[in-house]
Amino acid sequence: MEKIKIDTMLKFKFPSTLKKNKTGTKIGFMMHQMNEEENKYDSNLWLLDPESNATKAFTTDGKTGNFYWEDDETILFTSSRNKDEKKDIPFTTKLFRININGGEAQEVFTLPVILTGLEVIQPDELYVVQGIFKVGNELPLDMDKDTTKKIKKEFEEEKDYEVLTEIPYWSNGSGYTNQKRNGLFLFNKKEKTFKRITDDYMSVMNFDVADTKDQMLYTGNLFKDKRELTNHIYLYDLKTGESKQISPDTPMNYTDAIFFNEEQVMAFGSDMKRYGVNENRKFYILSIKTGELNCITPELDMSFGNSVGSDARFGSGSPHILKKKDDIVFFVSTDNDSSYLYSVEMNGTVKPVIDIKGALDHFCLLNDKIIEIAIRSNKLPEIYSFKDGKETQLSNFNTPLFKSLEYMEPEPLTLKREDAPDIHGWVIKPAGFDSEKKYPAILDIHGGPKTVYGDVFFHEMQVWAAAGYAVFFCNPRGSDGRGNEFADIRGKYGTIDYEDIMDFTDLVLEKHPYIDPERIGVTGGSYGGYMTNWIIGHTDRFAAAASQRSISNWISKFCTTDIGYFFVYDQGGEATPWDGHDRLWESSPLKYADKAKTPTLFIHSEEDYRCWYPEGLQMFTALKYHGVEARMCMFRGENHELSRGGKPKHRIRRLQEIQDWFDKYLKK
Repeated sequence: MEKIKIDTMLKFKFPSTLKKNKTGTKIGFMMHQMNEEENKYDSNLWLLDPESNATKAFTTDGKTGNFYWEDDETILFTSSRNKDEKKDIPFTTKLFRININGGEAQEVFTLPVILTGLEVIQPDELYVVQGIFKVGNELPLDMDKDTTKKIKKEFEEEKDYEVLTEIPYWSNGSGYTNQKRNGLFLFNKKEKTFKRITDDYMSVMNFDVADTKDQMLYTGNLFKDKRELTNHIYLYDLKTGESKQISPDTPMNYTDAIFFNEEQVMAFGSDMKRYGVNENRKFYILSIKTGELNCITPELDMSFGNSVGSDARFGSGSPHILKKKDDIVFFVSTDNDSSYLYSVEMNGTVKPVIDIKGALDHFCLLNDKIIEIAIRSNKLPEIYSFKDGKETQLSNFNTPLFKSLEYMEPEPLTLKREDAPDIHGWVIKPAGFDSEKKYPAILDIHGGPKTVYGDVFFHEMQVWAAAGYAVFFCNPRGSDGRGNEFADIRGKYGTIDYEDIMDFTDLVLEKHPYIDPERIGVTGGSYGGYMTNWIIGHTDRFAAAASQRSISNWISKFCTTDIGYFFVYDQGGEATPWDGHDRLWESSPLKYADKAKTPTLFIHSEEDYRCWYPEGLQMFTALKYHGVEARMCMFRGENHELSRGGKPKHRIRRLQEIQDWFDKYLKK
């Protein structure tokens, strides 16, 4: 058996983005793999035949982007192939067409937006397009040589300037977003027209076209100067061109909305009144005619989506959290340490559909089965079929590799206390474990905080185990999957969550005496970085720390990050730098940095607009100022997703930095 190494990730294959054609006779999906030589990900379109369960690669150049079924046999897709520098300007997207029965891909049109969604109304004629544009600077559909030259010159002249007029002004992974909106357009290829059908300042989250192709729903946020968390549901008539708000004026945050039938909409949202921005959503039925909104699951306290963490996945899924089949709507929810598929009926009845432990990343509904991409215990992501209560693995993209690797099974461990909730966690023994030896260990803290760890494959943890470390991790209060009360740590950061993590650490040392208490390290990213910063200012029990994409100062975070002004206000207990300054400072790790003694590595990305680079710099400076050993490694061209979607060489360097740091202080 081969030990799992840092560069083992280069061999992983990541399937994602399941999409069926209209009749369900073929399913397209994306396959991603790291390309170390070019320091990028190769992405190709694959096809699955649901009858034979056969899969095959359909594109092979590694340059395929998003794809959309145009009809049962034709696919439109974006690609970086056939680059024409004379026409390749910002805010444009080229689309190619290919027939699944054979033939070469042909470039068919270029859209004057950054494409984020597409729905075919009439093949090769009429399309609904969702795309990002610049307010007041929309591009024409057809650009001759002179127009192209003029537009490229204008972009060139403006590239050294960034004018800000609103908040948020940037977004992690997207850069500066000022005056950019995600709008909806009607593209008539035959008539060569491209018409925006949403307001100048409307940003659309998702849309749903009725089966009759005559109406369209969309959830949108209309704002100037300051984007609010509330949004509305709108109805657009594709025949008359009329658009109207159909949701009531009551403040709500709608995460998704789809047609339930011709008269009603199934909506998923929250008023955020009791538990703030992280409050679990509920299901609503919205009358298209009257605008009446009724909650059909008033007692529901379930999370939405898959929040089970792993660094062994890549690629996005459907923009819809909800998917409908017949009179039933399906959705994914995280429960404790796994994510499952559930259904909800119009009367509010919620039932489990797929309740197999692990992480369900994507799903596609067929007539007699469900196709999924999931991470199951002891496995990397694969494609599965679920039928008649039984799950069958269809693909073996990673099976041969995984069978050759020495995988260390996470062992569950539960912290039980009379005066506080149980805390669930795991311990991974070092590879080649010998009960007579003493081992160093690493405490790994998840991000979020409203996410979870499970027992699914986590590459970095297996790398550390292979290097001779015990690894332990848990889901403290603030984590997802156990209801609103458990997840609600507003105004309590660094208190009950810190208590849970430290108590769990004590339990690990008690139950696993082979761990040397003098040689324990702590690491984590995002919220986990916050907690790492907090820990080193409150205890010196850890011999080394690696703080990643962290938060150090709630006051500076409020005014700088893409979620700062609303997330900090909410999670800080309705506090701002002007009204609640002391509360924010009390819960800022920077306040306690003068107490830190732990040698600490800081890892940050230059374009991380979620936990901005200065958050790490402040903590690094504080430790250096007070004579504590510290190192900062900053990654250019990367953002908050470095550990999960960063360039291959950068992901390797990140893990090498962490391992070298811990080796230096924990293997003395």
